[in-house]
Amino acid sequence: MLGIIPAAGTGNRIQPLGFSKELLPVGSRLDKGAEKPKAVSEYLVERLICAGADKLCFVISPAKTDILEYYASGAWGAQTIFAVQEHPDGLCDAVFRPAPFVSAGETVVIGLPDTVWFPKEALRALPASGLSLLLFPVEQPERFDSVVTDEAGAVLEIQVKQPQARSHWIWGAIKMSGEIYHLLHRLWRTRQPRDEYLGTLINAWLAAGGSAVGVRAGSRYMDVGTIHGYRAAVEVLDGSESGWTLSGDLTAGEDEEAHASNSLSR
Repeated sequence: MLGIIPAAGTGNRIQPLGFSKELLPVGSRLDKGAEKPKAVSEYLVERLICAGADKLCFVISPAKTDILEYYASGAWGAQTIFAVQEHPDGLCDAVFRPAPFVSAGETVVIGLPDTVWFPKEALRALPASGLSLLLFPVEQPERFDSVVTDEAGAVLEIQVKQPQARSHWIWGAIKMSGEIYHLLHRLWRTRQPRDEYLGTLINAWLAAGGSAVGVRAGSRYMDVGTIHGYRAAVEVLDGSESGWTLSGDLTAGEDEEAHASNSLSR
């Protein structure tokens, strides 16, 4: 299984930092008995590996050599490769950069490295075949890609940052077969203008007769690419918050990371 981590964005919402936003310290981890800061992207790396990924591909811009230096050691237990997105041409362009390395027979999982979500093992709930989206409930779906499904979970539409979104469930990670990954890549290359967002590309896939399922296995989702989301994540991982609802970046659920993986309760 290949985990694709698109990390080429400029991070304008939270800059200036002096380093890539994917390395923003959020919480901590133990390294040989010593507590050290934990980069926000490590949470996604852990979740991809927990889902079964044995290869990780970071898609970076030419300026983000700090991400290469941070992850090149392969200390996270998976083979790590890097692909370069020369220009900031959107999420779809970044996601398809590893296409030459993806075989039709392997599984592809995609996540966003400036997010923290729970439960850690949620990706395991996604089916082994087809195209599936891991869904999370949020209070302000208009800030994300809202996913409209029928009662059986079939995806009907993805509303990309749309006011008055019809669903408060958003996608936080995507899983698909290598065959579908290449079919989506081929579809994306035929569209003019080419899609920037995965949501609009998946809508085109659905319109062309494709299918996708949404799995409501997520309980909490925090976008650490904003100051508010960063503060929320720090509070949750420190175990210092008094309530579980923080203005759309945070929803109720179980927190495995805080207090050395001891669960917190509301």
